[in-house]
Amino acid sequence: MTLAEYFALHRPVAKYTFGDRVIGKYQGVPFVGTCGGDVMVNETEGPMVTVFLDLPLKIKEVVHHTFIKVKYKDIKKLNALVA
Repeated sequence: MTLAEYFALHRPVAKYTFGDRVIGKYQGVPFVGTCGGDVMVNETEGPMVTVFLDLPLKIKEVVHHTFIKVKYKDIKKLNALVA
């Protein structure tokens, strides 16, 4: 079995592509952003999406200026809501 065949069988299929517009909640705070990468971090956490934020998020005393990593259940495609 080649590496390509192994990863085709064991890698999760991405639901989002680079540049998809998404909305969601991160630790209870709503956000809007653009998808960066849709990857499997590890088998414990499962697949996650890197989202580049339109506006900074302040959660408690921590400010997230640029990006966050969220699970699939926490986001939705923005285009799907407009249609």
